[in-house]
Amino acid sequence: MRIFFTGATGVIGRRAIPLCLARGHEVTAVARSAEKRAALERLGARAVAADLFDRDQLSTVLRGHDAVVNLATHIPASSLRMVLPGAWRENDRLRREASAALVDAALAAGVGRFVQESFAPVYPDRGDAWIDEMTPIAPARYNRTVADAEHAAARFCEAGGAGVVLRFAVFYGPDSRFLADLVRAVQHGYAPLFGPPAAYISSVAHDDAAAAVIAALAVASGVYNVADDEPLTHRSFVDSLADALGAPAPRLPPSWMTVVGGSLARTLARSLRVSNRKLKAASGWAPIFRTVRDGWPRAVGPLIGGATVSDLRAATRPERRRQGARPGARTPPTRAP
Repeated sequence: MRIFFTGATGVIGRRAIPLCLARGHEVTAVARSAEKRAALERLGARAVAADLFDRDQLSTVLRGHDAVVNLATHIPASSLRMVLPGAWRENDRLRREASAALVDAALAAGVGRFVQESFAPVYPDRGDAWIDEMTPIAPARYNRTVADAEHAAARFCEAGGAGVVLRFAVFYGPDSRFLADLVRAVQHGYAPLFGPPAAYISSVAHDDAAAAVIAALAVASGVYNVADDEPLTHRSFVDSLADALGAPAPRLPPSWMTVVGGSLARTLARSLRVSNRKLKAASGWAPIFRTVRDGWPRAVGPLIGGATVSDLRAATRPERRRQGARPGARTPPTRAP
């Protein structure tokens, strides 16, 4: 296939593109800087500079491609900045305007498949209940444009194309800004994870998320959750991270902080036990790291060594992707149905 990628140098894109190339696909990837385009060219991709808001330019660039994978995001530079006013403005514009422009351009260019990145934490709090793709989403103020991006993919389907939406759970990996901030906090005895200790959090390792992108190139149109097999409670999530760090169990925020933390804090406080059953059944995809307990050692190892997020990128090349998970403690009752 000839595949067009946006978000090519993000944590998922820079893993998914080499996987595509290894399977014999041709890849065209958008990058803003000459340095990033040169890095993509060295991987074997064709790198281009394109305005994701310019439908006419995009339709020209997309001619001859079989699929578009839209992973374009603009995430605030730190966990602290995420709660500042206007922090998500550019990300909102990408979801609302760029996704629509890409769909219009893909239809005009005769592209057959459109894969749109989405976000599983738009689901409502369901307590202990499993969440599948039939559960209606309930975006908060800060992430309400997720619905706009998903609507663009649905419009692609309505026009006769194959549209796939991937609702990713919370990402983690050694080059994750969120994880780097969380590790520092846990090492100081505190875990800024809002919500009740018994609430569930669903996660997925970067490498497993990239593999799901490849799976999305062959599945039927629709929405698919991308999460590991065994979501953990907030208490187990941070305690297992502390174990991997050799640190004491951290304190969680008091309930009143969720109230004053705005829509982002209230979203993170939701109990989300997300099932990955649909994607596994449709594609044969399965996470290498069945639970975050298995993934912590590889994810935090470089962080413990004191490396920064930018220093870690070279250590997370897809060719180094582990072929098996490290054994770890599991909680059998939480396995996805």
